[in-house]
Amino acid sequence: MIRFVIQFSVSIAFLLFSAAVAWYEGSAILDNPWEWRYSTPFTQLLYGVVNNPSDISQLDYFVYASKFQPTFPIIMILSSLYLLILIGYNTLKQKRKWLVFYLTFLGGGLFLISYFTSYSPTVGGHILFSIFIICGLLCISTALIINFQVLNLIKANKVTN
Repeated sequence: MIRFVIQFSVSIAFLLFSAAVAWYEGSAILDNPWEWRYSTPFTQLLYGVVNNPSDISQLDYFVYASKFQPTFPIIMILSSLYLLILIGYNTLKQKRKWLVFYLTFLGGGLFLISYFTSYSPTVGGHILFSIFIICGLLCISTALIINFQVLNLIKANKVTN
């Protein structure tokens, strides 16, 4: 239990720190009106066209930072994924089939998110695409390995009975 608390605390600290820095870096969008059309999807979805810096949603700061200064958004994503996997593992370690479903679902979600970053013309978009694909493959691969271990345990139990 102490290992879980330490891992959880460290990953939360990484997430909060990287989110604060990414938010700060992304606030540079306020000074770049030529980017408002391309880097404000949340504002455009919620309010329509962006005319003033005060119209820009705080979520779009992260989009801008991801596109042009991706270091801290990457740390944010990786620490979030680590938290999701840590919580899922600790919750479902006794029910391995559910853990397999959870990891498969998470991997599928990462593949879906990678689709949205696949056509980005920026370096940050390409890096995020690669990270989402790699993490999705790791989740699916881990789910397959755990699934085969569960199947082997079931077969071993049938043979001994």
